[in-house]
This record gives sequence, structure tokens and C-alpha cells, in this order.
Amino acid sequence: MNNDFKIHGNIQEKYSDVYTPEVLTALSALAHFNKEVKDAMKARINRRAERQQTKTRIHFLDAEALIPRTKIKVQDARDGKFEGAVIPADLQRQWIQGTGPAAKPNAITESSIRNVAYALLSGADGWMFDGEDALGQITTMSLDNQRNLKLAIKKDPIFLKVAETVAAEMNKWSSQFFGHDVVRDWKEQLNFTTKIFRARGLHLDDRHIRHADGTGMAASIVDITLYVVNNYQQLQKAGSSIVLYLPKIQTAGEAALWNDMLTALETHLHLAVGTIKVYVLVEQLEATFQLMEIRAALGKHFVGYNTGRWDYINSVADAMAWDNHFINPDIETITMTYGYMRNYENRVRCAVNTPDINGNFALWQGGMEPNIPVGSAEGVSAGMKKAVAGAQREQREGASGKWVAHWKMVNIVRPVWENIGDANQLGRKFPRLTYTQQDADGLTLLENGPTTIRGARNLLSVALQYGNAFEQGMQAAALKPADFFGNDDILYLMEDMATGEIRLSILWEWIHKGAILTEDDAPTATKAGDTFSMNLFEKLLREEYEKLLQANTKDVFDSSKTTTLPISKEIVINYMQSKEKFPWFIDLLNINLDNADLSVAKKRINLYMEAFKKDGTRITENMDF
Repeated sequence: MNNDFKIHGNIQEKYSDVYTPEVLTALSALAHFNKEVKDAMKARINRRAERQQTKTRIHFLDAEALIPRTKIKVQDARDGKFEGAVIPADLQRQWIQGTGPAAKPNAITESSIRNVAYALLSGADGWMFDGEDALGQITTMSLDNQRNLKLAIKKDPIFLKVAETVAAEMNKWSSQFFGHDVVRDWKEQLNFTTKIFRARGLHLDDRHIRHADGTGMAASIVDITLYVVNNYQQLQKAGSSIVLYLPKIQTAGEAALWNDMLTALETHLHLAVGTIKVYVLVEQLEATFQLMEIRAALGKHFVGYNTGRWDYINSVADAMAWDNHFINPDIETITMTYGYMRNYENRVRCAVNTPDINGNFALWQGGMEPNIPVGSAEGVSAGMKKAVAGAQREQREGASGKWVAHWKMVNIVRPVWENIGDANQLGRKFPRLTYTQQDADGLTLLENGPTTIRGARNLLSVALQYGNAFEQGMQAAALKPADFFGNDDILYLMEDMATGEIRLSILWEWIHKGAILTEDDAPTATKAGDTFSMNLFEKLLREEYEKLLQANTKDVFDSSKTTTLPISKEIVINYMQSKEKFPWFIDLLNINLDNADLSVAKKRINLYMEAFKKDGTRITENMDF
């Protein structure tokens, strides 16, 4: 019996291959960080509340201050006076990184592990196996994810048998789409792709472990421990780096906490400090004000940044919730070249190509390509042209590669970098970052864009569908608005948790800040110049929800229409009706995992909302523990 934490039920016995004695010992060694993670999240909510109350924007740090938990002065971090990492050989070329989970909901190992086979046979330079936004958390999916990765990394016979079958299926598709096989030697192909794992953020709790003090165990501690301890020896034996993606970091102090946890894990395993390499997903507005400081705080562990879209838009909306003049337009307008997104991307590329004290630069991995080449010939052609054009833009801007959300996209987008041939764009000259008021203003810069009923319908339909998919264990789901069901010219897009977050954030802005419609809409009898109201939202909700109830089971599982879909609707209603904006849509979904009873869901939603309104408490632990 471990005295530092408790594992729920008989989970430890069922997953003894994941919860090995070595893993349990390491978890015990890192358990003391749980309180520090909780304190960091309380500080995060307090900063947010203070900004809301004082109507204050995020600002740059005091140049003369020390980065919390470090001895590094802010100005020194900005000047590159810190020791960073040398980019290891297997990360030097990462033209395309695929992303997705290593497990499927409610599937036996032989079926679930197919996700890993597709990933490692895809031809991607790296694959970020997701433990966070794209990984379902129902039942024991987080542990299935870890088990599948362990089996694949050690090339267990179970995995190899599946990989051989998957390779044939991939070639059958590619011979029709490209006119040739994409997998020539499947055994050799398995060695090509760098394995990367995205741990859950500091804001999430694990569903199967509680700390001895009764609080939920930070999922970040659990994820890095299980993945690294179970796989580090096999990865090193194969000559591979141990690589993580760290999500949702908001401050350099939080980055320093991650650094301390990684260092403690390395020390426990007798690994040199800096053995574990990390990318940071720049998903939070506050982080963009502290890019060099975050890089310095992670020191020898840090190799690069990723510039995502959905999470970042959500963070901007959340940070500006207090400002009634800050209203985002239709989501389709907010591309990477839009206002504050353009300035965000520019700061990232400048930050990676500022050298550290030893002259080391860092990597910039571009954003997500959500398209999937499935649909009509016209729809696929248009979607793929858009995907390639987006990749070409990022390559020109200085990215060393980008993400795709589906294995079929790898060989469509990878040639953008392959045709140029440079392994990366390390050291490409960009101006040093500056820290002026103009820089700060640019990070919340709005530009003119449409605010339409069509845009609202799209936001609402996909948000409802995403909540429904999440509760069924599909945190990565191919979605499109209900009005386009059956229209193969409009492609499904791979969406994860971030898509739900931002869609509700924008709709909340429109309702509570009084967005002005920019176009007439005959079906709702609204005119350009009308205000988007709660009554209008409720009308659209009734209509969009009815479309989902009437949809084919291909688009909305019939079994969900009386179980998880009503819960998704209830969450959307409560989120929208609250005058106080809640920081995380995912919280309301997480407390209803493995629950299909609407009456239970209503009680849990009310419990969460009352706790947060009272003192900022987020209920994050598994309520069924």
C-alpha cells in the first residue's frame, strides 16, 4: 500500500503493466509536487479574477525581477543569457508532426493500438501521441493510451501483427489517392517517426489516482511519470530522444514548475538533467508575454514552440472577457494572419531564433491542419489546396514544420518542406523581441470581420457535437455543422477539446457583450445592425439541437441522442447563461465523464458553478472516485 497516493478500485491490478513497481516508486517520489501544482493553479485563477475585477490587461514582466522558482533575471532571459538545449538528431528534421491519441474508446488492445500503427507508418517525421485534448478520458482510456505506447515502443508481437495489417490498408488507400504505396517496408517504416507524448496540463487531475491528502492527483505528474518510466530505456536503446509536449502553460513560473518536476524525475531515474526534451504549445495569451522567460525557465529541456490556433483564440477571449468592446468575429475569420494571431505568431518565431548563451536556437513547429481528404472530388481538391497553401505560408514565415490531425494528410503536406530540403530553419534571422506598449496592444488586436447568424449556427452546432463526442470518449472527432451533413463538398475537420472551448467563448462574448450582426438573415428575421441576444441564441439552440436529433447516426450516434447529447446541451445552456465566464468548458465535461444521466449531470454542473462563483474553486477530480 502506497502512503503517498491511492489508485482507484482494482485499476492497479488490471494495469500492472502500466503501474509497474518502478512507476509507483517514481510517482511516490514526485507526489510532493501535487500541492505545488494546485497552488500554481490557484494563483492562475486569482490572477484571472484580479484582471476581471480591475479590468486590467495582461502585461510584460518587470525586466529586473527574477523568474519565479529560478535564479534567472527576466532581462537575462530576454537577452539569451541562459543555458538551453542542443537540438538532438532525431528532432533536427520535423517537417510534419502528426497528432492524435494512441487509444480508442471501449476497444480491445488489438483494435485500440491500430491508432499507433497508423501514426508510425504514416511517414510523419514525428507523432505527438496525445494524452490531453485529443484523448478520450472515459473508463480507463488514459491507461490504454499508456499501455499501447509501451507495447508499440518495445515492438511487442501484438503491435507488430496489427502494424502489418494496417500497412496493407494504408497502401490500399494511397494507391487509389496517390497512385502508389506510401508504406514500402512496414518494418523499416516503424523506425522512421520520432515518438512524442503530450502530457495533460497542470489544470487537469488524473481520474484514477488521488493524493494521500484526498485531493486529485495532478494529471501532469501522472502522465510524465508513466510515459517516461515505462519507455525511457527502450527509447534510449533505439537511439531515440525522450520527447514531451507541454500544454496550457501560462507563465514562466509554471514552466519552472514543469522544469523542476522533469528534473526530479530525471534525478530519480539517474538520467542527466536535460535528457528529457520538451516542446511548449503556446496556447495561452499570457505565455506570449513571457516567451523567452518560459524558454529560459525550461533550460536544457526546451527544444521548441508550437503555434496552435483554437486554444490560443480561446485564451485571448478569456483574458479579455471583462472588456465589453472586445468581441471576436465569426471563427472562420480568425486565421493565423488575423490581427492578434499574426502578432502572436511573429513573437514566437522571434523567440525561437534568439540564441541562448551557447548559441543554441530553438524549433518552431507550425499549427494544426485539420482537413481530412474524405469527401467529394471537388471538396477534397479544394480542401487540399487550402491545406498546402497554409503550409507554404508557415514555411515562408520560418516554421521548421507543422502539425496534421490525420495520417492521410502527412504525404499531402510534407512535400512543402521536402521540396525545399532544409532540415529546419534554426537561426533564420528575425528581429529580437521588444516589450513596448505597442507590442502588448498587438497581442489583443481585433480587426474587422463578419458577425453572422450563419457563423453563430456553425459555432453552436459544432460545440454541441463536440461535447457529445467528448462524453462518448472521442475527444478527437471529425465534425462539421449540421447544415452540411450529407454535403460531401464540405469536408469534416478533425477537432479536439480546443474547438469546443473557443466556440463557446465566442458565443458567450456575442451574448454578454452584445455583438452587432453584420448581415441580414431571413430565417431569423434579423437585420444587419441588430444585437445578438440571449433570446436569439436560445432560438438557434432549439433549431440546431433539433437538427442533431434528426441527423443520421453516421453524424450523431442514435444512442447518444438520449444520453450524452442532452448533457452536452445542458452544459452549453449553463455556460451561456452565466454572466460570469467560466475559464474551462472542459471542466464541465470532465465532471460528467462516464455519466449518461441528465439529472445527475444537472446536479454536478450546479455544484461546479456554485463552487467557482463562491471562491474560484474548480472541481477537477473524478467525482466517481
